[in-house]
Amino acid sequence: MDTKLHTHVHRAGNQVHVKVEAAQPAPIPIKPFLLGKFCEHLGSNIYHGMEAQILRNPTFARYRFGAGESNIDGGVVWEYDEKKIAERIRAHAQRMSWPDAAPVIEAHLDGLAFPWQREGAKEDVLVSPDVGPHGGRAQRIETRKTGAGVAQHTYLPLHRTQKFPYRVVARAFAPVAATLTLAAMKDGVPGEVLAQTVLSLSPAWQTYSGVFELPASADPGGLFRVSFTTAAPANVVLGRVLLYPGDHVNGADPEIIQHLKDAKLPILRWPGGNFVSGYDWRDGVGPVDARPTRPNPAWEGLEYNFFGTAEFIAYCRAIGCEPLICVNGGDGTPEDAAAWIQYCNGSPETPMGRLRAGHGHPEPFRVKYWEVGNELYGRWQVNWTTPGGNADRYVRFAQAMKAADPSILLLGCGEPTGIEKEWNRDLIAAGGANLRCITDHLLNGGPVDAKTDPVELYHAFMGFPRVLAGAYRTLREKMEAGGCVNPRLAITELQLFARFRGEADPQAALRPETMPAPSTISEAVYFAAMLFEFVRLNGFVEMFTHSATVNHGGGLRKSRERVWADPVHYAHVMSVPLANARPLPVQVACDTVSTKKTYGTIPPHASVPVADALAARAADGSLVLLLAHLGAACGPLEAEVELAGAAASGDAEVLTLSGETMYAANRFDRKEAVTPRSSRARIEGGRLKLTLPAFSLTRVVVR
Repeated sequence: MDTKLHTHVHRAGNQVHVKVEAAQPAPIPIKPFLLGKFCEHLGSNIYHGMEAQILRNPTFARYRFGAGESNIDGGVVWEYDEKKIAERIRAHAQRMSWPDAAPVIEAHLDGLAFPWQREGAKEDVLVSPDVGPHGGRAQRIETRKTGAGVAQHTYLPLHRTQKFPYRVVARAFAPVAATLTLAAMKDGVPGEVLAQTVLSLSPAWQTYSGVFELPASADPGGLFRVSFTTAAPANVVLGRVLLYPGDHVNGADPEIIQHLKDAKLPILRWPGGNFVSGYDWRDGVGPVDARPTRPNPAWEGLEYNFFGTAEFIAYCRAIGCEPLICVNGGDGTPEDAAAWIQYCNGSPETPMGRLRAGHGHPEPFRVKYWEVGNELYGRWQVNWTTPGGNADRYVRFAQAMKAADPSILLLGCGEPTGIEKEWNRDLIAAGGANLRCITDHLLNGGPVDAKTDPVELYHAFMGFPRVLAGAYRTLREKMEAGGCVNPRLAITELQLFARFRGEADPQAALRPETMPAPSTISEAVYFAAMLFEFVRLNGFVEMFTHSATVNHGGGLRKSRERVWADPVHYAHVMSVPLANARPLPVQVACDTVSTKKTYGTIPPHASVPVADALAARAADGSLVLLLAHLGAACGPLEAEVELAGAAASGDAEVLTLSGETMYAANRFDRKEAVTPRSSRARIEGGRLKLTLPAFSLTRVVVR
């Protein structure tokens, strides 16, 4: 670490002394981009997370269940064993609290898109795959009885809105009336009909839209059933059935938008992640209902392409943040990347700019930051490559991308520090003066089991930022020696990444539920410890896009249409006053702990301070101090803060985020178990005293 900004002195016991040189602000302010986030088309991060559409598999595509392994050329392996597929469906049903998985399993194995099920007896509803209006899979339904059809269980955000716009794309072999119904579930069966509409189907494809308005008596926490049925025996093909909350923001979940606005998010990385190495950006532009549904190339599930380039830009604008787009460096070409840049940034006179304008966006999106590929060193990546292969790809992509728009800023795909050292070496040698920034992904921790000491694991994580700081100084020197001008580093993914393996022992200290995981207070403290070191590198770390936005890593959670925040989200919000503030030198005197084992790529540590601190002078003149308790076995710390060179008096504002254990977290049934608590501390003689709880982050603001 830079001794101008931070020094550590050993001091035994639970007493901590923090000295802040309040009159010596550093010349380089803290970059706002150090408080960014990352989102990927993975699990429920985008769909049923950031995006607001409520129903699952609304396009009736063939759902792909993952077998949990990577292909030789990278990407997910599909599961074809029907027994294992049935097990996966039962797991979904349990997680979603469906009354019974059996009807979903039976219907899916008969040819109905997961997770839809029959409305009526099996003999009354025949199902098969078919073709939609723009190609791709649609769902044929032959009903043999009045009132038969298909249905799906769902939850609704009735705590926010009573209105739910729907959109149905369908046709029938012969004209017939169909009914779209939204009903409450009671005791496992459909109960009161809350909303209903009749659709007149014809042999031609048609789009039907409207708004359901539910009565105030509808149970906001209840389970509901959406059904599509025919008024007489019929032969129907469904292209899609979509349901949105009435308060959606350009198709996005308004609660997620508000949380990210509260965090004053400066930059958001998209669309990957592993997903991007098999993504064709052209699938995600143009009229939404004309876009194809594809198998997700990297993860189990489907890509509906509801959330494409224009939606991402609109999302960033709704938040007020800068977009960072990662291009497909896997099975994509330099020409594909250049065309995407022209689509985003080109004038309407250019071919791709003309296409964008035809899609309703005449003004360029002006995307400045572009990342060339994601984790191309990993065999889990579609079209992974060698160190020399990455160097070759970067040079070719950079030439094509800069030709499309010379003003853009590129990020080259680096490797996790400590592994495959030749990866960065080859990239630097090939990029030279044309290489501006290298990326790193910090997904460290490796496999752990019931014999792992959770205290040592926690200390290993908390000591890792200091190890990285040394490695990053070396990387900077190598980039400078290789001809990189004013080199930069971008941490575009980071989260706690230990993975429990083997049988869980209910008597062991470490179990899956007691892990220091991204959803826990441990991620909040880890995030802060990393942020402190990135600031101390004096501008070398250009951006930090923490993983991730929703239901992936640490950030926000969404389940059953309810949203809540992980502790790390609050740590992010607490750090907002650091943006554009000027760091102040800090000395921390405290005890240290050591570790003996290697965890993934995290080596043993000789001495990890049990406390760390970062101070800065904000633009309004206030002093902001963040204190992280990094110890797992020493209990609360008694801290004395000395504000040297500041004529401070009165009360300081204190905000404390803490958990009783390293695995304290917010859950569906206790969404605010770990949230910041405000208090005040008296400043006397330029000093103030604080108690730092274990597993905590504390912010002090002196106005």
